[in-house]
Amino acid sequence: MSFTVYVPRDAGALSLGAEATAAAIAAEASRRGLNVTVVRNGSRGLYWLEPMVEVTTDAGRVAYGPVQVEDVAGLFDADFLHGAQHALGHGLTEKIPYLAKQERLTFARVGIVDPRSLDDYRAHGGYRGLDNALKMAPADIVAAVTDSGLRGRGGAAFPTGIKWKTCLDAPAAQKYIVCNADEGDSGTFADRMVMEGDPFVLIEGMTIAGLAVGATQGYIYLRCEYPHARDALNAAIAAAEVEGYLGDDVRGSGKAFHLEVRMAAGAYICGEETSLLESLEGKRGQVRFKPPLPAIEGLFGKPTVINNVVTLASVPIILDQGAAHYRDVGMGRSRGTLPFQLAGNLKHTGLVEKAFGVTLKELLEDFGGGSATGRPIKTVQLGGPLGAYIPPSRYDTPMDYEAFAAIGGMIGHGGLVAFDDSVDMAAQARYAMEFCAIESCGKCTPCRIGSTRGVEVIDRMRANVERDRNEVLLRDLCQTMLHGSLCALGGMAPFPVLSALDHYPEDFARSA
Repeated sequence: MSFTVYVPRDAGALSLGAEATAAAIAAEASRRGLNVTVVRNGSRGLYWLEPMVEVTTDAGRVAYGPVQVEDVAGLFDADFLHGAQHALGHGLTEKIPYLAKQERLTFARVGIVDPRSLDDYRAHGGYRGLDNALKMAPADIVAAVTDSGLRGRGGAAFPTGIKWKTCLDAPAAQKYIVCNADEGDSGTFADRMVMEGDPFVLIEGMTIAGLAVGATQGYIYLRCEYPHARDALNAAIAAAEVEGYLGDDVRGSGKAFHLEVRMAAGAYICGEETSLLESLEGKRGQVRFKPPLPAIEGLFGKPTVINNVVTLASVPIILDQGAAHYRDVGMGRSRGTLPFQLAGNLKHTGLVEKAFGVTLKELLEDFGGGSATGRPIKTVQLGGPLGAYIPPSRYDTPMDYEAFAAIGGMIGHGGLVAFDDSVDMAAQARYAMEFCAIESCGKCTPCRIGSTRGVEVIDRMRANVERDRNEVLLRDLCQTMLHGSLCALGGMAPFPVLSALDHYPEDFARSA
Protein backbone atom coordinates (compact mmCIF):
# COMPACT_ATOMS: atom_id res chain seq x y z
CA MET A 1 0.00 0.00 0.00
CA SER A 2 1.30 3.45 -0.88
CA PHE A 3 0.85 6.71 1.03
CA THR A 4 1.30 10.37 0.07
CA VAL A 5 2.55 12.85 2.65
CA TYR A 6 2.86 16.59 2.05
CA VAL A 7 5.56 18.71 3.69
CA PRO A 8 5.88 22.36 2.58
CA ARG A 9 8.94 23.66 0.80
CA ASP A 10 7.77 27.21 1.51
CA ALA A 11 10.48 29.50 2.90
CA GLY A 12 8.50 30.11 6.09
CA ALA A 13 8.13 26.39 6.72
CA LEU A 14 11.79 25.79 5.88
CA SER A 15 12.82 28.36 8.47
CA LEU A 16 10.93 26.32 11.05
CA GLY A 17 12.53 22.98 10.19
CA ALA A 18 10.46 21.59 7.31
CA GLU A 19 13.48 20.23 5.44
CA ALA A 20 14.57 18.14 8.40
CA THR A 21 10.99 17.02 9.01
CA ALA A 22 10.58 15.85 5.41
CA ALA A 23 13.85 13.93 5.57
CA ALA A 24 12.85 12.34 8.88
CA ILE A 25 9.49 11.18 7.46
CA ALA A 26 11.18 9.62 4.43
CA ALA A 27 13.80 7.91 6.63
CA GLU A 28 11.24 6.59 9.12
CA ALA A 29 9.06 5.23 6.32
CA SER A 30 12.05 3.46 4.83
CA ARG A 31 13.03 2.01 8.21
CA ARG A 32 9.53 0.60 8.64
CA GLY A 33 9.34 -0.69 5.08
CA LEU A 34 6.44 1.57 4.14
CA ASN A 35 5.86 2.97 0.65
CA VAL A 36 5.56 6.69 1.35
CA THR A 37 5.90 9.46 -1.24
CA VAL A 38 6.81 12.84 0.25
CA VAL A 39 5.49 15.73 -1.85
CA ARG A 40 6.91 19.19 -1.20
CA ASN A 41 3.95 21.52 -1.50
CA GLY A 42 3.52 25.19 -0.68
CA SER A 43 2.36 26.42 2.69
CA ARG A 44 -1.36 26.70 3.37
CA GLY A 45 -0.56 29.90 5.25
CA LEU A 46 -1.13 28.65 8.81
CA TYR A 47 2.35 29.61 9.91
CA TRP A 48 1.88 28.92 13.61
CA LEU A 49 1.40 25.25 12.63
CA GLU A 50 4.49 24.98 10.40
CA PRO A 51 5.94 22.61 9.55
CA MET A 52 2.41 21.39 8.85
CA VAL A 53 2.38 17.83 7.54
CA GLU A 54 -0.60 16.50 5.60
CA VAL A 55 -1.42 12.94 4.65
CA THR A 56 -3.88 11.84 1.96
CA THR A 57 -6.69 9.63 3.29
CA ASP A 58 -9.97 8.35 1.87
CA ALA A 59 -11.75 11.18 3.68
CA GLY A 60 -9.37 13.86 2.41
CA ARG A 61 -6.13 15.34 3.62
CA VAL A 62 -5.50 15.27 7.35
CA ALA A 63 -3.18 17.84 8.94
CA TYR A 64 -0.62 17.56 11.74
CA GLY A 65 1.51 20.37 13.05
CA PRO A 66 3.82 21.82 14.01
CA VAL A 67 5.83 18.65 13.32
CA GLN A 68 9.50 18.56 14.29
CA VAL A 69 11.95 15.71 13.74
CA GLU A 70 11.42 14.35 17.23
CA ASP A 71 7.67 14.03 16.57
CA VAL A 72 7.96 11.87 13.45
CA ALA A 73 8.34 8.44 15.04
CA GLY A 74 5.35 9.09 17.30
CA LEU A 75 3.22 10.02 14.30
CA PHE A 76 4.07 6.72 12.65
CA ASP A 77 3.34 4.88 15.89
CA ALA A 78 -0.08 6.54 16.05
CA ASP A 79 -0.79 5.48 12.44
CA PHE A 80 -0.98 9.03 11.10
CA LEU A 81 -0.72 7.62 7.56
CA HIS A 82 -4.36 6.61 7.97
CA GLY A 83 -5.32 9.94 9.53
CA ALA A 84 -5.37 8.65 13.12
CA GLN A 85 -5.69 10.97 16.08
CA HIS A 86 -2.56 12.50 17.60
CA ALA A 87 -1.74 15.39 19.90
CA LEU A 88 -0.48 17.31 16.86
CA GLY A 89 -3.52 16.40 14.75
CA HIS A 90 -5.98 18.99 13.44
CA GLY A 91 -8.37 16.75 11.52
CA LEU A 92 -9.27 17.33 7.90
CA THR A 93 -7.22 20.24 6.61
CA GLU A 94 -10.12 21.88 4.79
CA LYS A 95 -12.17 21.82 8.01
CA ILE A 96 -9.64 23.79 10.07
CA PRO A 97 -11.63 26.96 10.91
CA TYR A 98 -8.81 29.28 9.80
CA LEU A 99 -9.00 27.77 6.29
CA ALA A 100 -12.71 26.93 6.18
CA LYS A 101 -13.71 30.57 6.67
CA GLN A 102 -11.66 31.82 3.73
CA GLU A 103 -12.62 32.42 0.09
CA ARG A 104 -9.63 31.17 -1.86
CA LEU A 105 -9.60 32.20 -5.51
CA THR A 106 -6.06 33.32 -6.26
CA PHE A 107 -4.68 30.89 -3.68
CA ALA A 108 -6.99 28.03 -4.63
CA ARG A 109 -4.08 25.67 -5.43
CA VAL A 110 -1.45 26.95 -2.98
CA GLY A 111 -0.67 24.19 -0.47
CA ILE A 112 -2.58 21.64 -2.52
CA VAL A 113 -0.43 21.05 -5.61
CA ASP A 114 3.19 20.16 -6.13
CA PRO A 115 4.39 23.60 -7.30
CA ARG A 116 6.95 22.10 -9.67
CA SER A 117 4.56 19.71 -11.41
CA LEU A 118 2.88 21.03 -14.54
CA ASP A 119 0.67 17.93 -14.63
CA ASP A 120 -0.53 18.64 -11.09
CA TYR A 121 -1.25 22.25 -12.04
CA ARG A 122 -3.34 21.21 -15.05
CA ALA A 123 -5.12 18.54 -13.01
CA HIS A 124 -6.34 21.31 -10.69
CA GLY A 125 -7.67 23.61 -13.40
CA GLY A 126 -4.44 25.22 -14.49
CA TYR A 127 -4.09 26.71 -17.98
CA ARG A 128 -7.82 26.65 -18.67
CA GLY A 129 -7.76 30.45 -18.56
CA LEU A 130 -4.98 30.58 -21.15
CA ASP A 131 -6.83 28.08 -23.34
CA ASN A 132 -9.82 30.45 -23.34
CA ALA A 133 -7.65 33.51 -23.93
CA LEU A 134 -6.06 31.93 -27.00
CA LYS A 135 -9.52 31.79 -28.59
CA MET A 136 -10.23 35.48 -27.87
CA ALA A 137 -9.28 38.73 -29.50
CA PRO A 138 -6.87 40.88 -27.43
CA ALA A 139 -9.53 43.53 -26.82
CA ASP A 140 -11.92 40.87 -25.50
CA ILE A 141 -9.31 39.64 -23.02
CA VAL A 142 -8.83 43.20 -21.80
CA ALA A 143 -12.60 43.64 -21.57
CA ALA A 144 -12.92 40.52 -19.40
CA VAL A 145 -10.27 41.78 -16.99
CA THR A 146 -11.92 45.22 -16.95
CA ASP A 147 -15.37 43.77 -16.32
CA SER A 148 -14.04 41.65 -13.44
CA GLY A 149 -13.25 44.80 -11.48
CA LEU A 150 -9.70 43.60 -10.75
CA ARG A 151 -7.54 46.38 -9.34
CA GLY A 152 -3.81 46.38 -8.74
CA ARG A 153 -3.01 44.33 -5.64
CA GLY A 154 0.42 45.89 -5.16
CA GLY A 155 -0.98 48.83 -3.21
CA ALA A 156 -2.15 51.51 -5.64
CA ALA A 157 -5.39 49.65 -6.51
CA PHE A 158 -5.42 51.06 -10.04
CA PRO A 159 -7.93 49.27 -12.33
CA THR A 160 -5.98 46.57 -14.13
CA GLY A 161 -8.13 46.65 -17.26
CA ILE A 162 -7.49 50.36 -17.83
CA LYS A 163 -3.74 49.84 -17.62
CA TRP A 164 -3.92 46.92 -20.05
CA LYS A 165 -6.10 48.86 -22.52
CA THR A 166 -3.68 51.78 -22.47
CA CYS A 167 -0.85 49.43 -23.40
CA LEU A 168 -2.96 47.62 -26.00
CA ASP A 169 -3.80 50.90 -27.71
CA ALA A 170 -0.17 52.11 -27.72
CA PRO A 171 1.32 51.36 -31.17
CA ALA A 172 4.71 49.63 -30.97
CA ALA A 173 6.52 46.69 -32.54
CA GLN A 174 7.75 45.55 -29.12
CA LYS A 175 5.86 45.52 -25.82
CA TYR A 176 6.65 44.05 -22.42
CA ILE A 177 4.95 42.51 -19.40
CA VAL A 178 6.80 43.15 -16.14
CA CYS A 179 5.86 41.48 -12.87
CA ASN A 180 6.77 43.48 -9.79
CA ALA A 181 7.84 40.71 -7.40
CA ASP A 182 10.04 42.97 -5.27
CA GLU A 183 7.83 42.40 -2.22
CA GLY A 184 9.41 44.72 0.33
CA ASP A 185 6.65 45.93 2.65
CA SER A 186 6.86 44.85 6.26
CA GLY A 187 4.45 42.05 7.11
CA THR A 188 3.88 40.99 3.49
CA PHE A 189 4.53 37.54 2.05
CA ALA A 190 1.61 36.82 -0.31
CA ASP A 191 3.71 37.26 -3.46
CA ARG A 192 6.33 34.88 -2.13
CA MET A 193 3.72 32.29 -1.23
CA VAL A 194 2.27 32.38 -4.75
CA MET A 195 5.66 32.06 -6.41
CA GLU A 196 6.80 29.25 -4.13
CA GLY A 197 3.46 27.45 -3.87
CA ASP A 198 1.87 27.91 -7.31
CA PRO A 199 4.37 29.46 -9.76
CA PHE A 200 2.49 28.30 -12.85
CA VAL A 201 -0.45 30.57 -12.03
CA LEU A 202 1.83 33.61 -12.26
CA ILE A 203 3.32 32.34 -15.53
CA GLU A 204 -0.16 31.75 -16.93
CA GLY A 205 -1.33 35.20 -15.84
CA MET A 206 1.65 36.90 -17.46
CA THR A 207 1.16 34.91 -20.67
CA ILE A 208 -2.50 35.99 -20.82
CA ALA A 209 -1.41 39.59 -20.25
CA GLY A 210 1.04 39.26 -23.14
CA LEU A 211 -1.71 37.99 -25.43
CA ALA A 212 -4.01 40.81 -24.30
CA VAL A 213 -1.68 43.70 -25.11
CA GLY A 214 0.54 42.20 -27.80
CA ALA A 215 3.65 41.74 -25.67
CA THR A 216 6.08 38.96 -26.52
CA GLN A 217 8.54 39.28 -23.63
CA GLY A 218 7.98 39.18 -19.90
CA TYR A 219 10.24 39.74 -16.91
CA ILE A 220 9.71 38.84 -13.27
CA TYR A 221 11.60 41.37 -11.17
CA LEU A 222 12.16 39.24 -8.07
CA ARG A 223 13.21 40.35 -4.61
CA CYS A 224 16.80 39.29 -4.10
CA GLU A 225 15.99 37.76 -0.69
CA TYR A 226 13.71 35.17 -2.34
CA PRO A 227 16.02 32.36 -3.54
CA HIS A 228 13.38 29.67 -3.03
CA ALA A 229 10.91 31.60 -5.19
CA ARG A 230 13.61 32.02 -7.84
CA ASP A 231 14.22 28.27 -7.96
CA ALA A 232 10.50 27.48 -8.12
CA LEU A 233 9.88 30.01 -10.89
CA ASN A 234 12.83 28.88 -13.00
CA ALA A 235 11.76 25.24 -12.69
CA ALA A 236 8.20 26.13 -13.68
CA ILE A 237 9.32 28.31 -16.61
CA ALA A 238 11.48 25.46 -17.92
CA ALA A 239 8.56 23.02 -17.68
CA ALA A 240 6.21 25.48 -19.40
CA GLU A 241 8.68 25.94 -22.25
CA VAL A 242 8.97 22.19 -22.78
CA GLU A 243 5.18 21.85 -23.03
CA GLY A 244 4.78 24.84 -25.35
CA TYR A 245 3.12 27.18 -22.86
CA LEU A 246 6.00 29.61 -23.39
CA GLY A 247 8.12 30.24 -26.47
CA ASP A 248 7.77 31.35 -30.08
CA ASP A 249 4.51 29.47 -30.64
CA VAL A 250 2.38 29.35 -27.49
CA ARG A 251 0.29 26.16 -27.72
CA GLY A 252 0.33 26.28 -31.51
CA SER A 253 -1.31 29.72 -31.63
CA GLY A 254 1.40 31.35 -33.70
CA LYS A 255 1.83 33.88 -30.89
CA ALA A 256 5.06 34.24 -28.93
CA PHE A 257 5.67 34.90 -25.26
CA HIS A 258 9.00 34.49 -23.49
CA LEU A 259 9.63 34.88 -19.76
CA GLU A 260 12.70 35.46 -17.61
CA VAL A 261 13.39 35.98 -13.90
CA ARG A 262 15.63 38.91 -13.01
CA MET A 263 16.87 39.41 -9.46
CA ALA A 264 16.15 42.79 -7.90
CA ALA A 265 18.68 45.31 -6.65
CA GLY A 266 17.71 45.05 -2.98
CA ALA A 267 16.36 48.61 -2.71
CA TYR A 268 12.90 49.37 -1.33
CA ILE A 269 12.43 52.18 -3.84
CA CYS A 270 12.65 49.64 -6.67
CA GLY A 271 9.19 48.47 -5.68
CA GLU A 272 7.99 51.73 -7.27
CA GLU A 273 7.24 50.86 -10.88
CA THR A 274 9.41 53.43 -12.64
CA SER A 275 12.39 52.82 -10.33
CA LEU A 276 11.91 49.14 -11.07
CA LEU A 277 12.15 49.84 -14.79
CA GLU A 278 15.34 51.82 -14.32
CA SER A 279 16.85 48.94 -12.33
CA LEU A 280 15.68 46.38 -14.88
CA GLU A 281 17.47 48.39 -17.57
CA GLY A 282 20.68 48.15 -15.54
CA LYS A 283 20.57 51.68 -14.15
CA ARG A 284 20.40 53.08 -10.63
CA GLY A 285 16.90 52.67 -9.24
CA GLN A 286 15.49 56.19 -9.33
CA VAL A 287 11.94 57.40 -9.87
CA ARG A 288 11.01 58.61 -13.34
CA PHE A 289 8.83 61.60 -14.00
CA LYS A 290 5.33 60.79 -15.19
CA PRO A 291 3.98 61.27 -17.82
CA PRO A 292 4.74 59.36 -19.94
CA LEU A 293 3.10 56.41 -18.23
CA PRO A 294 4.91 53.05 -18.41
CA ALA A 295 1.95 51.63 -20.35
CA ILE A 296 2.91 54.04 -23.15
CA GLU A 297 6.65 54.41 -22.64
CA GLY A 298 8.05 51.91 -20.16
CA LEU A 299 10.84 49.34 -20.31
CA PHE A 300 13.46 50.43 -22.88
CA GLY A 301 11.01 53.12 -23.93
CA LYS A 302 8.39 50.60 -25.09
CA PRO A 303 4.77 50.14 -23.91
CA THR A 304 4.89 48.06 -20.74
CA VAL A 305 2.31 46.54 -18.41
CA ILE A 306 3.59 46.45 -14.83
CA ASN A 307 1.52 44.50 -12.31
CA ASN A 308 2.40 42.82 -9.06
CA VAL A 309 2.35 39.06 -8.46
CA VAL A 310 -1.11 38.73 -6.92
CA THR A 311 -2.68 40.89 -9.63
CA LEU A 312 -1.28 38.73 -12.43
CA ALA A 313 -2.00 35.52 -10.51
CA SER A 314 -5.65 36.57 -10.27
CA VAL A 315 -6.06 36.77 -14.04
CA PRO A 316 -6.26 33.02 -14.88
CA ILE A 317 -9.38 32.42 -12.79
CA ILE A 318 -11.07 35.41 -14.45
CA LEU A 319 -10.40 33.99 -17.93
CA ASP A 320 -11.37 30.51 -16.75
CA GLN A 321 -14.54 31.21 -14.77
CA GLY A 322 -15.56 34.50 -16.37
CA ALA A 323 -15.50 38.11 -15.25
CA ALA A 324 -18.76 37.83 -13.30
CA HIS A 325 -17.41 34.97 -11.18
CA TYR A 326 -14.72 37.31 -9.83
CA ARG A 327 -16.75 40.53 -9.86
CA ASP A 328 -19.57 39.06 -7.80
CA VAL A 329 -17.23 38.70 -4.81
CA GLY A 330 -16.38 41.74 -2.69
CA MET A 331 -18.03 45.09 -2.00
CA GLY A 332 -18.29 48.54 -3.58
CA ARG A 333 -15.53 49.13 -6.10
CA SER A 334 -13.35 46.55 -4.36
CA ARG A 335 -14.11 43.36 -6.23
CA GLY A 336 -12.79 39.87 -5.73
CA THR A 337 -10.55 38.82 -2.87
CA LEU A 338 -7.35 39.98 -1.25
CA PRO A 339 -4.78 37.83 0.56
CA PHE A 340 -4.43 39.51 3.94
CA GLN A 341 -1.14 38.74 5.64
CA LEU A 342 -1.33 38.67 9.42
CA ALA A 343 1.95 39.50 11.15
CA GLY A 344 3.29 41.07 14.31
CA ASN A 345 1.89 40.45 17.77
CA LEU A 346 -0.80 37.87 16.96
CA LYS A 347 -1.33 34.28 18.10
CA HIS A 348 -2.12 32.98 14.63
CA THR A 349 -0.01 34.69 12.01
CA GLY A 350 -0.36 33.71 8.39
CA LEU A 351 -2.25 34.32 5.17
CA VAL A 352 -6.00 34.80 4.93
CA GLU A 353 -7.66 35.20 1.52
CA LYS A 354 -11.02 36.87 2.03
CA ALA A 355 -13.50 38.78 -0.08
CA PHE A 356 -13.37 42.54 0.37
CA GLY A 357 -15.76 43.55 3.13
CA VAL A 358 -14.26 41.57 6.00
CA THR A 359 -13.48 43.87 8.92
CA LEU A 360 -10.15 44.48 10.56
CA LYS A 361 -11.65 43.21 13.81
CA GLU A 362 -12.57 39.89 12.21
CA LEU A 363 -9.06 39.47 10.86
CA LEU A 364 -7.47 40.26 14.21
CA GLU A 365 -9.78 38.20 16.39
CA ASP A 366 -11.42 35.45 14.32
CA PHE A 367 -8.28 34.65 12.34
CA GLY A 368 -5.39 36.18 14.26
CA GLY A 369 -6.68 34.98 17.64
CA GLY A 370 -5.80 38.24 19.38
CA SER A 371 -2.36 39.26 20.56
CA ALA A 372 0.31 36.64 21.19
CA THR A 373 1.17 38.31 24.48
CA GLY A 374 -2.40 38.38 25.74
CA ARG A 375 -2.26 42.17 26.09
CA PRO A 376 -4.73 44.46 24.30
CA ILE A 377 -3.93 45.28 20.69
CA LYS A 378 -3.15 48.98 20.67
CA THR A 379 -2.77 49.56 16.95
CA VAL A 380 -2.48 47.92 13.56
CA GLN A 381 -0.39 49.15 10.67
CA LEU A 382 -1.95 48.24 7.37
CA GLY A 383 -0.28 48.80 4.01
CA GLY A 384 3.42 48.36 4.80
CA PRO A 385 5.92 50.59 6.60
CA LEU A 386 4.28 53.69 5.10
CA GLY A 387 0.74 52.74 6.05
CA ALA A 388 -1.28 54.59 8.67
CA TYR A 389 -1.72 53.24 12.20
CA ILE A 390 -5.33 52.25 12.82
CA PRO A 391 -6.71 52.64 16.38
CA PRO A 392 -9.17 50.16 17.96
CA SER A 393 -12.06 52.59 17.44
CA ARG A 394 -11.82 51.91 13.71
CA TYR A 395 -11.40 48.13 13.72
CA ASP A 396 -14.97 47.70 12.45
CA THR A 397 -14.11 49.40 9.15
CA PRO A 398 -14.67 46.97 6.26
CA MET A 399 -11.69 46.08 4.13
CA ASP A 400 -12.53 48.19 1.13
CA TYR A 401 -10.16 50.56 -0.68
CA GLU A 402 -12.52 53.53 -0.49
CA ALA A 403 -13.67 52.82 3.09
CA PHE A 404 -10.10 52.81 4.34
CA ALA A 405 -9.19 55.91 2.38
CA ALA A 406 -12.11 57.65 4.11
CA ILE A 407 -10.53 57.05 7.53
CA GLY A 408 -7.08 58.13 6.38
CA GLY A 409 -5.78 54.59 5.93
CA MET A 410 -4.82 52.33 3.06
CA ILE A 411 -5.09 48.61 2.46
CA GLY A 412 -2.05 48.48 0.20
CA HIS A 413 -0.71 44.99 -0.40
CA GLY A 414 -2.81 43.58 2.44
CA GLY A 415 0.00 43.32 4.98
CA LEU A 416 -1.21 43.76 8.54
CA VAL A 417 1.16 44.22 11.49
CA ALA A 418 -0.35 44.23 14.99
CA PHE A 419 1.12 45.86 18.12
CA ASP A 420 0.03 45.43 21.73
CA ASP A 421 -0.24 48.25 24.28
CA SER A 422 3.46 48.18 25.12
CA VAL A 423 4.39 49.84 21.81
CA ASP A 424 5.75 53.41 21.79
CA MET A 425 3.98 55.15 18.91
CA ALA A 426 6.39 58.08 18.88
CA ALA A 427 9.20 55.59 18.26
CA GLN A 428 7.13 54.03 15.46
CA ALA A 429 6.58 57.45 13.88
CA ARG A 430 10.31 58.10 14.04
CA TYR A 431 10.97 54.75 12.41
CA ALA A 432 8.74 55.66 9.47
CA MET A 433 10.65 58.87 8.83
CA GLU A 434 14.01 57.18 9.29
CA PHE A 435 12.98 54.38 6.93
CA CYS A 436 12.07 56.95 4.28
CA ALA A 437 15.39 58.75 4.76
CA ILE A 438 17.35 55.51 4.34
CA GLU A 439 15.38 54.19 1.38
CA SER A 440 14.89 57.44 -0.55
CA CYS A 441 16.33 57.40 -4.06
CA GLY A 442 17.33 61.02 -3.48
CA LYS A 443 15.77 62.45 -6.60
CA CYS A 444 13.33 64.87 -4.97
CA THR A 445 13.97 67.28 -2.10
CA PRO A 446 10.77 66.75 -0.04
CA CYS A 447 11.57 63.05 0.38
CA ARG A 448 15.36 63.25 0.62
CA ILE A 449 15.59 66.22 3.00
CA GLY A 450 12.12 66.20 4.53
CA SER A 451 12.46 62.72 5.99
CA THR A 452 15.81 63.59 7.61
CA ARG A 453 14.40 66.76 9.13
CA GLY A 454 11.35 64.78 10.25
CA VAL A 455 13.52 62.44 12.32
CA GLU A 456 15.15 65.43 13.99
CA VAL A 457 11.81 67.09 14.81
CA ILE A 458 10.37 63.87 16.29
CA ASP A 459 13.49 63.47 18.43
CA ARG A 460 12.94 66.97 19.84
CA MET A 461 9.29 66.20 20.56
CA ARG A 462 10.18 62.97 22.35
CA ALA A 463 12.66 64.92 24.45
CA ASN A 464 9.89 67.44 25.31
CA VAL A 465 11.80 70.29 23.68
CA GLU A 466 9.21 72.88 22.61
CA ARG A 467 6.81 70.07 21.96
CA ASP A 468 3.85 72.12 20.71
CA ARG A 469 5.97 74.22 18.38
CA ASN A 470 7.68 71.15 16.98
CA GLU A 471 4.37 69.39 16.44
CA VAL A 472 3.22 72.28 14.26
CA LEU A 473 6.53 72.08 12.40
CA LEU A 474 6.22 68.31 11.96
CA ARG A 475 2.68 68.56 10.61
CA ASP A 476 3.72 71.27 8.18
CA LEU A 477 6.67 69.17 7.05
CA CYS A 478 4.37 66.19 6.49
CA GLN A 479 2.10 68.28 4.27
CA THR A 480 5.09 69.33 2.18
CA MET A 481 6.14 65.70 1.76
CA LEU A 482 2.59 64.59 0.97
CA HIS A 483 2.06 67.11 -1.79
CA GLY A 484 5.60 67.68 -3.05
CA SER A 485 7.23 64.26 -3.27
CA LEU A 486 7.83 62.70 -6.66
CA CYS A 487 6.57 59.24 -5.69
CA ALA A 488 4.68 57.42 -2.97
CA LEU A 489 7.73 56.82 -0.77
CA GLY A 490 7.98 60.44 0.32
CA GLY A 491 4.30 61.02 -0.29
CA MET A 492 3.21 58.28 2.10
CA ALA A 493 5.87 58.44 4.83
CA PRO A 494 3.72 61.06 6.62
CA PHE A 495 0.79 58.62 6.94
CA PRO A 496 2.17 56.65 9.90
CA VAL A 497 3.54 59.85 11.45
CA LEU A 498 0.29 61.80 11.27
CA SER A 499 -1.84 58.84 12.36
CA ALA A 500 0.43 58.31 15.38
CA LEU A 501 0.17 62.02 16.24
CA ASP A 502 -3.62 62.05 15.84
CA HIS A 503 -4.45 58.86 17.72
CA TYR A 504 -1.62 58.50 20.25
CA PRO A 505 -0.49 62.04 21.18
CA GLU A 506 0.42 60.95 24.70
CA ASP A 507 3.31 58.84 23.39
CA PHE A 508 5.02 61.94 22.01
CA ALA A 509 5.12 63.51 25.48
CA ARG A 510 7.32 60.75 26.93
CA SER A 511 10.99 61.31 27.57
CA ALA A 512 13.23 59.68 25.00
